[in-house]
Amino acid sequence: MLDVTYISVDGVRSAVHDTRPGTKSDAVVFVHGNPGPMDDFESLIPAAAELGRVVALDHPGFGRADRPKVFAFNVAGYARHLAGVLDQLGVERAHLVMHDFGGGFGLQYAALHPTRVASLTLLNTGVLQGYRWHKYAKIWQAPLLGELFQLLASPKILKSALDRDNPIALPQDYVDRVMSYADWAHKRTVLNLYRATKNPDQHFARFGDQLRKLDVPVCVLWGEGDPYLPVKYAERQRETFPQAEVYILKGLGHWPFIDDPCAVRAHLIPFLRRALEGAPRASGKLHAQKVKLVPAHRAARRGLALCWRAPVLACAPEGAFRPRLPNLTFDAKSVPTTSTPCRFPGRSASRD
Repeated sequence: MLDVTYISVDGVRSAVHDTRPGTKSDAVVFVHGNPGPMDDFESLIPAAAELGRVVALDHPGFGRADRPKVFAFNVAGYARHLAGVLDQLGVERAHLVMHDFGGGFGLQYAALHPTRVASLTLLNTGVLQGYRWHKYAKIWQAPLLGELFQLLASPKILKSALDRDNPIALPQDYVDRVMSYADWAHKRTVLNLYRATKNPDQHFARFGDQLRKLDVPVCVLWGEGDPYLPVKYAERQRETFPQAEVYILKGLGHWPFIDDPCAVRAHLIPFLRRALEGAPRASGKLHAQKVKLVPAHRAARRGLALCWRAPVLACAPEGAFRPRLPNLTFDAKSVPTTSTPCRFPGRSASRD
């Protein structure tokens, strides 16, 4: 679990993880979605923290944050709260890493504060022009039916539903963590948020014109098997961000950083390194290739210090980071290691 402190914006407290508190500087800022909380990113934060300052927060109604009865439970309200938190932390420019609803919160922040944004990373989220809500959103948006659905939700039901929808079964530890914060006030927050955002175009696409004017690096990472936000929206992010790097993560679902942290870090960390160092952005002809890595249990038998990760289809401008590892013959001593585990705790070996 991440170490946290608390910051209050307009009387509403959020739990905050800040690797370099008390400083005024740029920061990589992780913005979670539903159900959150910021611990979703615990497999990514240590590697990002090696590059610079990292900030993450629990949004009101999620995780360890307050459960206010009176709050603007919509994209604009959460974007304002995010701005207030970053102001108090002294974050001068944010490298936003966003997932799910966090994309709406973070992109609206970016549109309204363009000089305070240094880069954008979209994890299964983005500008969703023409998007229609998934089945659970429609249930949550329905009066009485949404309340009944939330009342009946249990760890067993949640895991069964998520495993049925997603290409990789989510680990029990992840489900247990989600449910540990799922008191009725949190469930009420989810209902309020979805009912306030019935028209996705008004909340996930309304700032497209402002976002097109942003001159910052953009990286899109999308689990190909996402049942809630279809993968077709990954490539469509170039309608708003023409020079975006787009990576389709084969065999992964809506939570690719839970399914396979290594696959996400393989693209996220080099992108953030370039953005933080101000390296020239890639541009030009697009390339696509498949990259297949050795599963961990097979690598161990071969004496390889490698992580499992799903095949990746990488579509990026020429010169962008694109791993080229079709034939891996390294021995264990020649392979760099990482201090961050590649599997989410609790991952069943039978799923590797």
